[in-house]
Amino acid sequence: MKKLTTKLTIAAATLVVVAGAAWTQTRSTLMAVIPFEFRAGGKVMAAGTYRVEASQVSGTPIYQLSNVHARKSILLVPQAPVDPTTAWKAEGNPKLAFACTGGSCALAEIWDGSGNFAYTFHRPGRGGDEDASLRVIPMQREKGE
Repeated sequence: MKKLTTKLTIAAATLVVVAGAAWTQTRSTLMAVIPFEFRAGGKVMAAGTYRVEASQVSGTPIYQLSNVHARKSILLVPQAPVDPTTAWKAEGNPKLAFACTGGSCALAEIWDGSGNFAYTFHRPGRGGDEDASLRVIPMQREKGE
């Protein structure tokens, strides 16, 4: 029994090290200044400077949005990959897009500026009579990358 426990402990530690290495290898970091309050992942996030880190776990992209000054963050799993707009591709700079209605905005899309896909996120529905607009925020690669 003791040998089995030791082997399982070693296996678990190895898995943690491998997962940590995979997180580091596939992670990219971007910065964005978001000048308005927004919803993401069911949470209300304050306006501010955000670090946007992308990683992949078992082929699934995961994004971490961290408010640099408030030190609050959220993990987001995209709803679906989509083609980035032609204008975004032509410009080649990473973007965040927010769907805004009635003074309230929700994260709608992230594009890292280089991939074939942008990723969409679940957002609250809007009323049928509300006008919607899309606000696009540019992101910059974090210094040192």
